[in-house]
Amino acid sequence: MKNKKKKTDVQLPQILNLDDDFSLIKRFIDGDESTFNLLVLRHKEKVRNIIYLTLNNHELVDDIAQEVFLTVYKNLKRFRFESQFTTWLYRVTINKCKDHLRKIKIRSIFTPIKDEEEDFGYSISPDEKDIAEIVRKAIDQLPEKLKIPLLLKDIEGLSYQEIAESIQCEIGTVKSRIFRAREGLRNILKPYESELM
Repeated sequence: MKNKKKKTDVQLPQILNLDDDFSLIKRFIDGDESTFNLLVLRHKEKVRNIIYLTLNNHELVDDIAQEVFLTVYKNLKRFRFESQFTTWLYRVTINKCKDHLRKIKIRSIFTPIKDEEEDFGYSISPDEKDIAEIVRKAIDQLPEKLKIPLLLKDIEGLSYQEIAESIQCEIGTVKSRIFRAREGLRNILKPYESELM
């Protein structure tokens, strides 16, 4: 008796639903490496978005995304099906971003994307640059374990549950870290209240 399900046209990733990640991974583990391309197509934009929001640098996005998917490719055969593929994928993405931040000490993690959109082609004033620099330096002073949940919640808009799964801790811990991150920023920025108002 055949265990295999009837083959469907999986060449069209748009027809797949979220549950199909597991079937694609199983096929990859069974030797069909072409299914990896489907996983990349389905998830690359979300990965690229997380990288951009974390590093705030368009030039780094493709290189880091390539590192993410290379790591996933090398380790996919050890995937244990204990959580959603996206949870693991986002965890790999966050770790690659953290590795990069450690290596080159990027200071501009949180420059809001909307600043670029609202600029209308005009250059940012020196005062605005000073404020952005003050905020970036303040964020840099936060411990990494507080900075990353704050980024995922306030910038990426992930739910507490998604953040908890991505950084592998309890929801209560996530909430506590985000609260502490906001309090920490408030305290660090207190001497600059007049400039920030």
